[in-house]
Amino acid sequence: MDLNGKIAVVTGSARGIGFAMAELFASKGATSIITDVPGAAIDEAVKKIIDNGGKAIGIPCDVSKEADVEALMQKIVDDTGRLDVAVLNAGILRDGVFVKADKETKKVVKKMALDQWQAIINVNLTGVFLSGREAAVQMINCGNGGVIIPMSSIARHGNMGQTNYSAAKAGVSAMTVVWSKELAKYKIRSAAIAPGFIATPMVMQDMKSEALAKWEKIIPIGRMGEPEEIAHTALYIIENELITGITIDASGGIRI
Repeated sequence: MDLNGKIAVVTGSARGIGFAMAELFASKGATSIITDVPGAAIDEAVKKIIDNGGKAIGIPCDVSKEADVEALMQKIVDDTGRLDVAVLNAGILRDGVFVKADKETKKVVKKMALDQWQAIINVNLTGVFLSGREAAVQMINCGNGGVIIPMSSIARHGNMGQTNYSAAKAGVSAMTVVWSKELAKYKIRSAAIAPGFIATPMVMQDMKSEALAKWEKIIPIGRMGEPEEIAHTALYIIENELITGITIDASGGIRI
């Protein structure tokens, strides 16, 4: 797909990987739909793209809420007449151990709370499901085909301290395969991206510094990834008609 003249929505795109994608798509001639939880960051992201000569529209949306997602995708088509690309990028972190026992007493002193689990499932799995479903609805109704790119993670293989996140990201990869099969007859492709450790505000703020230092040392390329590198991976999926039904690891070679 050539992005020139197309409409591309990226959830969670006010900053980080999402913004890098929206910015790159706009540079290729697409109108980028910036959507994130309500806040000034949406307007700031839109302004940055427009100031650089691109086209962007801001629409607030909480992807964990069905009505919000339905309204988002409908508004995009109502306002622009089409929807060609949907990157399902919105996500959060709520890391913690499954259970933890005291070294002396051998008794459990901590466990992952249900709300800690549910918060991740609501945004990182249900939010991807809702966004993908409603994007597909609009793409089918428009009749132009499209590309859906869910964001998974290398944590889908199972990362210590991320029971909730790993489960959600594994589910995202599984849904991607199903969608590629079910949506092919509508000329809609679906392929996921599984980033490794990327230097985004969420990662830098939410992960403990000692954990970041540990992972940086064992990444084969010797550094964390940059949001722009993930954006280029998304562009590759969009432009290559052969890519569907897979998850592409963009991780610098790290294995979990």
